[in-house]
Amino acid sequence: MGLKERLQGDLTEAIRSRDELRSGTIRMVLTAITNEEVSGKSARVLTDAEIITVLSREAKKRREAADAFKDAGHADRSQRETDEGKVITEYLPEQLTEDDVKKIIADAIAETGASGPAGMGVVMKAIQPKVAGKADGGTVSSLVKAALTGGN
Repeated sequence: MGLKERLQGDLTEAIRSRDELRSGTIRMVLTAITNEEVSGKSARVLTDAEIITVLSREAKKRREAADAFKDAGHADRSQRETDEGKVITEYLPEQLTEDDVKKIIADAIAETGASGPAGMGVVMKAIQPKVAGKADGGTVSSLVKAALTGGN
């Protein structure tokens, strides 16, 4: 069963159990997936990897919104965003630890022979399939930069 089918099944279950947070969050995610499927020149069905990218983006939006609400003094709305983020996270692959990411980066640097800031693109391209959806892009980017400039 694909990820989209799992989401749809879980939505039905959440509606039946009257879980408003879960059903609302899954609806938003399914809408984001549908929007992604129909964007561009022709409609297409997303692969599970592409759906994970959409889920990662949605989870990041929730984290950023929760921080913004907390900074603005809206603890209740911040908590709602955090709770929605937790629901979305259930559908993402297990996140890599920082040490795991550093090992993948070290392997990629050894494999590509990249050095210095100029090698960043080569290393990012090499590690992207291994970390997609499993680690925050900003964190990965800063770790690659640190590894290439010797700032570990």
